[in-house]
Amino acid sequence: MAEFELAGRKIGPTHPPLVIAEAGINHEGEFTKAIALVDAAKAAGAECIKFQCHITEAEMIPTDMTPGEISREKLWDIIKRCELSADEERRVQAHCAQQGIRYLSTPFSREAADRLQAMGVPAFKIGSGECNNLPLLKHVASFGKPMILSTGMNDLESVRRSVAVIQAAGAPLMLMHCTSLYPTPHDKVRLGAIPQMIREFGLPVGLSDHSLGIWACLGAVALGACALEKHFTISRDWPGPDTGLSIEPQELADLVNGSRAVWEAAGKGEATAKGILPEEQPVIDFAYASVVTIAPIKAGQSFDRDNTWVKRPGTGPILAADLERVLGKKARRDLPAEVQIAPDDVHGF
Repeated sequence: MAEFELAGRKIGPTHPPLVIAEAGINHEGEFTKAIALVDAAKAAGAECIKFQCHITEAEMIPTDMTPGEISREKLWDIIKRCELSADEERRVQAHCAQQGIRYLSTPFSREAADRLQAMGVPAFKIGSGECNNLPLLKHVASFGKPMILSTGMNDLESVRRSVAVIQAAGAPLMLMHCTSLYPTPHDKVRLGAIPQMIREFGLPVGLSDHSLGIWACLGAVALGACALEKHFTISRDWPGPDTGLSIEPQELADLVNGSRAVWEAAGKGEATAKGILPEEQPVIDFAYASVVTIAPIKAGQSFDRDNTWVKRPGTGPILAADLERVLGKKARRDLPAEVQIAPDDVHGF
């Protein structure tokens, strides 16, 4: 699998999963809230925070459409209210640099992409709605910077076209499996798509998750997810269309720590096999059973189930699995009860 790098952070199966706190528009267009989200994400241990770059007139025509079950408010009004100015976005980016957390933003128009490029962002995150927006993908890919592509609402064939466009421009790429339901029921998350996409594209694949809680993300790591993106807010009591499905600071900290623990438990991306670890030997010594005498045995007497059985510890020279190799054979010497039997004690062992 090709590795992906974001502002010096390597991403792939041999690295801990990158957790992206998706601030999105949870600031509701308030600069002070955006700064507070940066500080809270950093304090929770996230390595990256992502915003959305909206220039309403550039990304949509005037419309009375509402975003369905997400909100009854007009989409135009939501996006317009949640815009940050170009100057505010630069100040948020600068604050991220001061706090030591990576800044990302999603452009929803060519003009937004140009703004972010002028800001010198290290990479571009493309949302699922733009996954099949080939004109925008070509425009962003022309910058040659790393791209993270969410793939909700798209099938494999659609993703193949998008991947081809981006790779033709030579831009490094990571994919994000996603289900565009807000919130996503757990039975619609479909984590099996992650290994499927890894096999199909040979690229790092993450999960952009809209389910409630962090459980789906933790499961995704066990299946090879290299990055995790979750909507993030300081409080679900804040207003906004995305806050209800967002995680709060303690949950974000749990996601950072839990995802690393699951990644370590999965083998840190290395090929692992069922076997005995050297570190297990002390437990083997007391937990295994050895073949022992349970009654005195005279030289020439046969070992049988009345005088021979298996007991702890597992330090004996013949382990319980080999009991049948002892039974029916004759003793070479007198043996007292309650001793471990050695191969030299058994004729024909």
